[in-house]
Amino acid sequence: MTFHVVADVHGAHEALARVAPEGSTVLVLGDLVNLVDYRTNEGIVPDVVGVEMVKELVALRAAGLFDKASELWTQLMAQRGGEIRAAISARMQAEYADVARALARYKAYVTFGNVDQISMLKDSLPSTATFIDTGVVEIDGHTVGFAGGGVPLIGSQGEVSEEEMAKKLATLGPVDILCTHVPPAVDVLSYDVVGGRPKASQPILDYIKEYRPAMHFFGDVHQPTALTWRVGTTVCRNVGYFRATGRSVTYP
Repeated sequence: MTFHVVADVHGAHEALARVAPEGSTVLVLGDLVNLVDYRTNEGIVPDVVGVEMVKELVALRAAGLFDKASELWTQLMAQRGGEIRAAISARMQAEYADVARALARYKAYVTFGNVDQISMLKDSLPSTATFIDTGVVEIDGHTVGFAGGGVPLIGSQGEVSEEEMAKKLATLGPVDILCTHVPPAVDVLSYDVVGGRPKASQPILDYIKEYRPAMHFFGDVHQPTALTWRVGTTVCRNVGYFRATGRSVTYP
């Protein structure tokens, strides 16, 4: 039986509700809400702080001036932090509710990405969905291991340190299929050609080399150099930026 894998939903609940027949098994690999769509400057953050502020932040990041972007955001939060946090939280809650209604059509397994608020995500899920931070489940005769979280970049709740990721993976043991939000530390899989910097996990690469799962599914990098790469006998597959594609990867 086929199951469907998506990542980086980023609020695209209407497409998610159409991605597979009702009752299908769907794996969701993190980043369910849309803070900022850098292609269009749409999202929760521009709704709250304004499109012009987001454009300035995006321009600084695109120029590689990440420290200046961080400084600008810190200044804004110093002025309006309480108001901004409350407004972002309310919009995230509403977006999780929309995504949850879409997931109610499926038997879903969900882990988290770097932009996710973990408790909010867990509390929003329908009864048909199972949240997995770290763990192994059997799906259609395959052992599937999950290790959620993104790499540390901006200090968001969904970020996981290298040490923590290594500990999470160590609890899995060998699996047929590994599912994470972040890619392994392989240049062509981890470098975002638009975002301009890599998002990569050395512990995930180490796990793949040691246990050699048949497949590794992940997301996080929206515009990678390559979607698929082989590490030894493991096929590593970026399942795509779902908000942009509206498509899943099916397995087998």
